[in-house]
Amino acid sequence: MSVPSAAINPSVCQDSSENLPVLGRDVLVPLVTGGEVTYAALDYAASAPALQRVWDDVAAYAPYYGSVHRGAGYLSQLSTDLFENSRTTVAEFLGCRQDDQVVFTRSTTDSLNLLAAVVPDGCEVFVFETEHHASLLPWRDAAVTYLNAPRTPQQAVETLDRALAARTTPDAPALVCVTGASNVTGELWPVRELAAAAHAHGARIVLDAAQLAPHHPVDIAELDVDWVAFSGHKLYAPFGSGVLAGRSDWLLAAEPYLAGGGASRTVARRADGGVDVEWHTTAARHEAGSPNVIGVHSIASACRALTDAGFDSLVAREQTLVRKVLDGLADVEAVQVLSLFGDDAPRVGVISFVVDGWNSSHFAAALSAEYGIGVRDGLFCAHPLVRTLLGSDPQDQGECGAPEGEPGERSLNAVRVSFGAGTPDEHVERFVGAVKELVRDGARWNYRTEDGRCVPAV
Repeated sequence: MSVPSAAINPSVCQDSSENLPVLGRDVLVPLVTGGEVTYAALDYAASAPALQRVWDDVAAYAPYYGSVHRGAGYLSQLSTDLFENSRTTVAEFLGCRQDDQVVFTRSTTDSLNLLAAVVPDGCEVFVFETEHHASLLPWRDAAVTYLNAPRTPQQAVETLDRALAARTTPDAPALVCVTGASNVTGELWPVRELAAAAHAHGARIVLDAAQLAPHHPVDIAELDVDWVAFSGHKLYAPFGSGVLAGRSDWLLAAEPYLAGGGASRTVARRADGGVDVEWHTTAARHEAGSPNVIGVHSIASACRALTDAGFDSLVAREQTLVRKVLDGLADVEAVQVLSLFGDDAPRVGVISFVVDGWNSSHFAAALSAEYGIGVRDGLFCAHPLVRTLLGSDPQDQGECGAPEGEPGERSLNAVRVSFGAGTPDEHVERFVGAVKELVRDGARWNYRTEDGRCVPAV
């Protein structure tokens, strides 16, 4: 059983803005100074636009939608096949091992909370303070060691190695949680080396690939990680699904993440009036409820699209854009690009910076209102990392959004520009030109704080 699907046209050029076009590329937005301009979506690190191919695949399937695992009708059976085939596609995309499970969730945050719910009793968790809150916060029932921000990839490995060697209960289960690419700086982390350090001390490791998978190939077996988590909405498939893929033993040994239909295999009343439940021993154990088959289908579609386009060409073009942005920002003396590992560290298309004399929320608002450029400002759900990069006291209060102050006042936040497949050269060129113009000439409009956001004063 199958439904129609879109396919990449092999005759198009290798420019990823051409052979992997995204939705919204022709959207016009108004400028506060008058007129309209094509919107420059440069906030991929928050949510990437849907690939046109993904949207076409979802639209092709939508008339065939049916309940998954729950019906004898043709559409239900077709949807079930689509759902399970999507699981196979994701496993292939991630290079999963034969015994690995692919569990569909709502997001990276949901995936890591699922893993946190199944870690064995007495598990120790090790996580760098540089992580996104999705990786930093779920481990509420475990003993957590927060590691200081490293300043080189080698220091990251050494820091982890020392922390694991210092464990007072070396035979207890342990888990390391680490990002593959920072959602603040875009810098690539030494995942394979960190995995080796973890395994040398009997610990396991989960990779937060939310910012890595859209930009680089991720191979569980090659990286030798135990689990990988990522989100569809960052993988050009913003339809409410995520993935946790990896070893099955902890998943099978734990109670279901959610209790309900789908997770249960049999349910029977006991003589004493209670209920006996036999839970599934497949990924369904942690997928209770009616699954988001459209979200899952969209993730599989994005995996196929990225694989068909070829990561070599995607990475090469993205690095050209990264270089354009970094070179352009380097020309502006007032701009400080944030980095843990140094200016030359490899990174994906995620770059954060501050501008002397500017509040970052004001700067982001001006980019949007006066140039039609969408970026992110704030602390990016990575408060400890941004505080470290800005050299602030760990207890300093930072702002997500505009502070309660004048738009020109400096505050504890930053601007982030991010891009990837489907980003035209013109968008990053307009961004660089706008940064230079704003720093040189100032904003052409007045701004004020409203409901925690910096907005044009009208």
